[in-house]
Amino acid sequence: MRTPGRIRPGRATEWLRAHDPELAATRRAVRTALVMPALFALCGQVIGSAAMATFAAFGSFSMLLLVEFTGPMVQRLRAHMGLAMAWMVLICLGTLVAHITWLAIATTALVGFLVLFSGVVSSVLAGATTALLLAYVLPVTSPTPTSQLPERLAGAGLAAAAAMLAISLLWPRPAADPLSAPAARVCRAAAASLRSDAPGCDPRRAAADQAAQTAAASELRSAFDAATYRPTGLSADSRAVVRLVDELTWLCGIVADSGPPPERRMARDPGAQAVRVAAALVLDRAADLLDDPHGLPDALPAAAAGLRQAMTAMEHSTTTRLPVHRPGPATRTEVRPFLGALDLSFRAQELAFVTLQIAGNVDLAAAAGRRSWPERLLGREPGTATSPLAAARERAAAHLEPHSVWLHNSLRGALGLGIAVLIAHVTGLEHSFWVLLGTLSVLRSNALSTGQKALRAVGGTVAGSLIGSGLLHLVGHHGTLLWFLLPLAVLVAGIAPAAISFAAGQAAFTVTLVILFNIGHQPNWHIALLRVQDIALGCAVSVLVGLLFWPRGAAAAIDRALAAAYTDSARYLSGAVKDAVGRCGTGPAPAADPQRERRQAAAAARRLDDAFRGYLAERGPKPVALAPMTTLVTGVVGLRLAADAVLGLWQGERPTTADRADACLVLLGAAKRVSDWYGMLAASLDRRTAVPDPLPRSTAADAGLVASIRRDLGGAHKQAAGTAVRIVWTADHLDAARRLQPSLAAAVRGDDPP
Repeated sequence: MRTPGRIRPGRATEWLRAHDPELAATRRAVRTALVMPALFALCGQVIGSAAMATFAAFGSFSMLLLVEFTGPMVQRLRAHMGLAMAWMVLICLGTLVAHITWLAIATTALVGFLVLFSGVVSSVLAGATTALLLAYVLPVTSPTPTSQLPERLAGAGLAAAAAMLAISLLWPRPAADPLSAPAARVCRAAAASLRSDAPGCDPRRAAADQAAQTAAASELRSAFDAATYRPTGLSADSRAVVRLVDELTWLCGIVADSGPPPERRMARDPGAQAVRVAAALVLDRAADLLDDPHGLPDALPAAAAGLRQAMTAMEHSTTTRLPVHRPGPATRTEVRPFLGALDLSFRAQELAFVTLQIAGNVDLAAAAGRRSWPERLLGREPGTATSPLAAARERAAAHLEPHSVWLHNSLRGALGLGIAVLIAHVTGLEHSFWVLLGTLSVLRSNALSTGQKALRAVGGTVAGSLIGSGLLHLVGHHGTLLWFLLPLAVLVAGIAPAAISFAAGQAAFTVTLVILFNIGHQPNWHIALLRVQDIALGCAVSVLVGLLFWPRGAAAAIDRALAAAYTDSARYLSGAVKDAVGRCGTGPAPAADPQRERRQAAAAARRLDDAFRGYLAERGPKPVALAPMTTLVTGVVGLRLAADAVLGLWQGERPTTADRADACLVLLGAAKRVSDWYGMLAASLDRRTAVPDPLPRSTAADAGLVASIRRDLGGAHKQAAGTAVRIVWTADHLDAARRLQPSLAAAVRGDDPP
């Protein structure tokens, strides 16, 4: 029988999982609620050092709640050890400069810039910036004699030791990425579906395997849609796994389309079937590596090499299976059947290219996960020959240019913190670090978001101050009750920002600090109300700096990066087709340099990856959800993949003297239509204009293409027939780029994917 008015634990758990899907915020909050009050009591009540208690409390709060390193446990402990050492250095620096106003301001600006800009080097540093800044803000706004420095360092050291014990013993975070297991199941299901479609297999088994593949893909998409933005977890390996979601969804569609229809199961293409079997092996090895990133690293590259060999053999054998003994198609009604003779081989080739892309991403994720601690810290990409230090210098130097969003954010943050220190010293506030906390909590790279977040921060602080004042009024002379309220306040402060809102988290954090400042003293509700003034000053600094300097932020930066990546990738696809036209006959041969355009597209993709990491690392709500944003990022990969396929298809093919002017014109026209659409998509992303409607398939262009090469396809000359096959496949790759358009348009518009 249900008790009226009572919240069932099961319902509360469901609510929490719905708002904190991976329980990442809950895990951090529980640890902090256990460790922080215990350290505060030990240092303040047992040891009797107020300075040690303050730094132990804020140190544990910072190291347990504001950061969550990923990777194996050994790597996480090393990261926490490095964070602890950085805390010691910053505490010493802040304590030494706190007494001289101009030196404190200058040092704060310098430290703020270096800490914020260091995030461009690696996700480890990007995820630790807030914790590092708090280590400096606390001492620089609390001037004390240097004789108290050992107590401060002891408190921070005790917090670091307790944090390392907590992350290893108290509800440890799973080492594997939450998307790895469902991604591995999709790979295995797709491999089984490819094998069950072989000649002689039971059709019922093929249908069951196809259903299992659909279910696995749906499970992966559900897990992805439920995932939260995890800035501290979006390292190189995590970002590679995130990109797998759309690639595997794309793969499942190709697997479903790549086999022949049931009525043609006996009319097999042996070369295409060999490619499908080799692709299945690659997917199995990819699944093995997703399940165990530290397993055999050579099995997947060896399987990928076998797939490439099968692709080459299929390409050479395709011309022998053409319908050379029947007349070439002359009417539109004959176009589809004739193209069907090449459809199986092209679908197998398309399947192979996507499978190789997936294999590359899985291999990248595993290699990134096997990196050493210095390589992770300094952001060295797997497979590069440069040293970790050289890789860090190269990445940092690449962003020392006027248009870098990292540079803008770092300069803005440094200026904001410097002004906050100036205000704190000039006004002589008793707890002046509240001003810097206000600045730090709402300073954003977007002026509009800064203003909105400042209002929420002030509103949350006001609410928290009123709640804290009410609690202090109710507690009265029974100050011991505050010890029991402190863990609860810390728990709510840790969960609220992720599960409720930023304002709720700000209110809970304010209540936590109000309790901290009144434990051991006569409770004074006036102190809580004074904090509103301090936090409002910090918020005002953030809004002012955000309005005056570079009002466009990470959201605008990723839009620009997406626009540039689509522009360069579309140019690369067009250049690859122009190169193909120059090799297939005496038709029009526009000048093209596909290798240069390929390098430009690759460079734009790297800049997009940096902007994507910056977008995810920016705290607070995002204007675009993770799923559509990842669809847009992965779409660049699909476009480049089509261009790579066209370029690889014609490499080594010598120009011929045959007259294929009509075929060349069809290819150039199709390439222009597709490239122009992606150019309009780029413009809509950069200028916030309406996204164009996806292009329909042109049956007339199909008929014109086949009619232009029917003599080559129906003739007996093998080299001419091979060239004609490449022409048809080039058109198919252009059509594959066209088929990406509906999902990309839906992602820009915010519609459900088609």
